[in-house]
Amino acid sequence: MKRFLKTHEFYVLTVIVVISVAITLINPNFFTLENGLDLLKSYSFMGILAIGILFVLISGGIDISFAATATIAEYIMAVVSIRLGGNILTALSVASATGIILGAFNGFLISKYRIPPIIATIATMNFYYGLLTVLTGGKWIYSLPEWFRSFADIRIVTLTSSSGTPYGLSIITLVWILITAAAFYILKYTMTGRGIYAIGGDINSAERVGFPVRRLQVFVYSFMGLMAGIAGVIQALLVQTVAPNSIVGKELDVIAAVVLGGASLAGGIGTVGGTLLGVFLIAIVKNGMTLVKIPAVWYDVFIGTVILVSVSFSSWQQKKNKRQTKIEVEAA
Repeated sequence: MKRFLKTHEFYVLTVIVVISVAITLINPNFFTLENGLDLLKSYSFMGILAIGILFVLISGGIDISFAATATIAEYIMAVVSIRLGGNILTALSVASATGIILGAFNGFLISKYRIPPIIATIATMNFYYGLLTVLTGGKWIYSLPEWFRSFADIRIVTLTSSSGTPYGLSIITLVWILITAAAFYILKYTMTGRGIYAIGGDINSAERVGFPVRRLQVFVYSFMGLMAGIAGVIQALLVQTVAPNSIVGKELDVIAAVVLGGASLAGGIGTVGGTLLGVFLIAIVKNGMTLVKIPAVWYDVFIGTVILVSVSFSSWQQKKNKRQTKIEVEAA
């Protein structure tokens, strides 16, 4: 517990509690089970993408193209489902395969040709978006199969509100929970997870001790692609339409959530728990501002301020820990 109190996650959790209490005092409807479960469902899309970005940031990279990857995977999934039929498993398989291929291409460019990740992914983002727009003509898809529409309404647990409206734990939220658990296991208990942290901490040292750096880089971007593919399906389930520009602009919110959760843009630092807290913070702020009737234009101002404070505090905390370690070593 003493160690947790000194972590970045503890301070993010404290901010979440303070903001939640403040919002609830203004509008009691915020702190209800119905609103909480609805937020979990609505932000499953962001949460899944955040897991993918966490892997990339820990490895010392960055990916700006994941929204474009999710859009392409979503569009291909919709076209295949309409023309060939299938079920939710085939839809997820098509989107996942598409995402993995596009993500692996990013990883190949970065690992093989040593292109800076931000340059490579900005290039592929524009290429992916441009290609999709040209091939589809910007056409929206509205007539999704009935089995696809009905899947979004499935609940693992169903409750009834005081007004008689059914609500509960959505199967969409369950997908996010399972992905989060798998990500936690990979980072915490596998050699692949240790390798991802190692190349993010110092890629040259990781290579010298025997970690397969190139394969790990391809893996993290392929994993990001997989998450983008699944998130694309989740997005389509939530809004029941597919558009070539439906996910444009989501990149910064997702990256912000992961950074708020304590992941370092320099690599080597980040946790699944912190990422969840970052997503929860953004979800609570956005939902809370709506409930207390604060104009939406202030959302970006607040998020920008929180990110600046969070990153500055994290940097200060790291310097403080290094000074403390140095003092202990000298004393020993």
